[in-house]
Amino acid sequence: MTTTPNAAKAAVVSEVAAKFAAADAALVTEYRGMSVGSLAKLRRSLSVHGAEYKVYKNTLARFGATEAGFEGLNDLLIGPTAITFVKGDASAVAKALRDHAIENPLLLLKGGVIGGKTVDARELKVLADLPPREVLLAQLAGMLQAPLNKTANLLQAPMRKVAYGLKSLIESKEAA
Repeated sequence: MTTTPNAAKAAVVSEVAAKFAAADAALVTEYRGMSVGSLAKLRRSLSVHGAEYKVYKNTLARFGATEAGFEGLNDLLIGPTAITFVKGDASAVAKALRDHAIENPLLLLKGGVIGGKTVDARELKVLADLPPREVLLAQLAGMLQAPLNKTANLLQAPMRKVAYGLKSLIESKEAA
């Protein structure tokens, strides 16, 4: 027994809504004119970062986005559109999409949802330009460590002065 078209469409809408709910971010791109090989290469580069690149009918994707509470995506789901569902670092995935778009100008970044907030193409490019997560964490650690180092040096300064004074006193006594 085959399923009715309405049941099949409802299943796709539920699948899209579930993917939106499970993802940390969903980035929307236009892939008009891209070859199958280029899309396969893109999918491989995204899977390394824990992302899945899927193409759905726009109407069904809009219903799924609305069901998941992301109505802001409806304006982006026009034309040949694919959704990249991200589990993990959205910046790394945005960077991979941007790099592929540089290699293949037919791929256009349209926007997406990150942390429940709708972003446009400009904000997505800014996200792609961020340094990797590890670098940002190292920079944060350095910023937190700098005041502690200054404080430690300030607390050691009087002791250092006393030690230098004693050393010079000892040297002057030995010279005399």
